[in-house]
Amino acid sequence: MSRIALAGRTVAITGSTGGLGRDLATELRARGAHLALLDLDQDAVDEQAMALGGSAVARGWRADVRDLTSLEAAMTAAAAHFGRLDVAVANAGVGAIESLATGDPAAFERTVDINLTGVWRTFRAALPPVSEQRGHLLAVSSMAAFVHSPLNGAYTASKAGVWALCDSIRLELRHTGVTVGSVHPTFFDTPMMAGVLDDPAGRAVWGEHRKAPWKFVPRATVVTETADAIERRAELTTVPRTLTLAARMAGLIRKPIEAIGFSDDSIRTALRHAEQRPR
Repeated sequence: MSRIALAGRTVAITGSTGGLGRDLATELRARGAHLALLDLDQDAVDEQAMALGGSAVARGWRADVRDLTSLEAAMTAAAAHFGRLDVAVANAGVGAIESLATGDPAAFERTVDINLTGVWRTFRAALPPVSEQRGHLLAVSSMAAFVHSPLNGAYTASKAGVWALCDSIRLELRHTGVTVGSVHPTFFDTPMMAGVLDDPAGRAVWGEHRKAPWKFVPRATVVTETADAIERRAELTTVPRTLTLAARMAGLIRKPIEAIGFSDDSIRTALRHAEQRPR
């Protein structure tokens, strides 16, 4: 399958005003793409579009990945406005550090609904216009798809589900010329991760991200690799790329990583912090 030359192509991004979404939109615009910016706050996406050059090259639509109808309306409007829709990036996501014993069931359901079902809804809504261009569907997953942290069941399950979903849909659409990929970054600086660093349970689980294997990578690296993955129509991209082998051999290396990364003491500490939260 040929590469996607982004100049003049239209890319839709959900969660466009978040940390990764905002920087990715800027990078894709620098590569010449037209941008359909989708997020919950119309004023925020309007402001973002203006900063990226105005409605001729970037326009915002309010859309909720928990609402298929809103996504369908936004994708249809974006394709009509720009005359085409070539790529859809399912980027919207949330996280929740919760234990099985004391976690909020609603938080679990919300995380899975946004992170996993939200990807399905995004792809479903984008498929008709993207099919016309034999384009590309990309989901932002995580290395959490392969390495499963304690107190992170909703997030790891949803991100592993995204990986599996992309593999399944790729086969389903192969004969149409539409390609499907997933991007799997390790930890990097985002507003969501700021919340993790503020949470004693999160700090206990990952050691405040001060050293491997939980150390942050630069967000700029994630942005560049994600944009490159779109252009390459890559099936699976890890960030950093040095983790590709780990992703592909996840079942083999999981036990050593768990032994190195999660001590019983750190897990007990994290559980104690989680259980002491006010409800």
